[in-house]
Amino acid sequence: MLENNVEAHKLAIEIISTLVHIKDTMAEMILIPAGIPPEVYKLLLYKRDEATGKTLSKRKIAPLILDKVENQRDYGNCIRRMIEIAAHWSKFHLANDEFQARATVQKAREFLGTIELMESREQKQRELARNEELAKMENERSESLRRQLDLLLMMFDELASGKDEQRRGYLLQDLLNRTFDIYDIPVMSSFTRNNGGEQIDGAFKLDGWHYIVECRWRKKLSDIRELDGLSGQVGRSGKQTMGVLLSINGWSTNVVPLLKQNPDKNIFLVDGYDLRMVLTGEVDLKDILMAKIAKLNLHAEPYHSIKDYVKEYVG
Repeated sequence: MLENNVEAHKLAIEIISTLVHIKDTMAEMILIPAGIPPEVYKLLLYKRDEATGKTLSKRKIAPLILDKVENQRDYGNCIRRMIEIAAHWSKFHLANDEFQARATVQKAREFLGTIELMESREQKQRELARNEELAKMENERSESLRRQLDLLLMMFDELASGKDEQRRGYLLQDLLNRTFDIYDIPVMSSFTRNNGGEQIDGAFKLDGWHYIVECRWRKKLSDIRELDGLSGQVGRSGKQTMGVLLSINGWSTNVVPLLKQNPDKNIFLVDGYDLRMVLTGEVDLKDILMAKIAKLNLHAEPYHSIKDYVKEYVG
């Protein structure tokens, strides 16, 4: 900001020339604190005039010092610090002319006030521009999310009208993976483990935990026997692993009470209504998952419905 400011350059010359009479003391109290290295000014402090042989005055060596500093990257900051030193100056007894020194200090205070005002305005402008850019990026992200969710919602509704349960189940896994990708939740497609002895429908990672997902889309409601299989898969996994049953058409009435009897409390439930509310954009996938996990861990409830979630968290 001060690199090419002529008035700041002139003021710096006044500061060097008037605040301290003795050159060495001036260097210690003004030049060094301002960040001007000794190798720049030492040879100039007692430089002599070639014509007269007399030592140059501070007013004559000041431009020479600044000219050397001007080529350095930190020039603007040096000038700024010098003005700050002068603006807070109180050692007027060190000056040769106290009234001239006080006039220089007053100029420095006024100049510093102007600089700080301009910097404050520039900072506000940068913040405003940054906020506008962030808002633009967020709008673009929201629009992109909405477009992608709309496509997945169409896919979901088409699947709902289909009759091939096996194909529908396979495409459900694909739809689920795409949904997790949209929300930047690391997800794994179906895989086998234990030398092919176990088939895992899918898995994802959230907040440092891994979740094994079992997907079901059948006319018959999911039963506890299906959850026993998922419970076994979770039990054979690492300690930071939980299970998720996604059953589009829900589950039989005995599932929730029996899950509550499970001492491990490591499985929670998701149904088709939950998934559809995510795809319509009514709820955020990460938010509803974290709410379900909290409900299981804190209240021992394996199923936290979207309706209850909206009442508690959305209002």
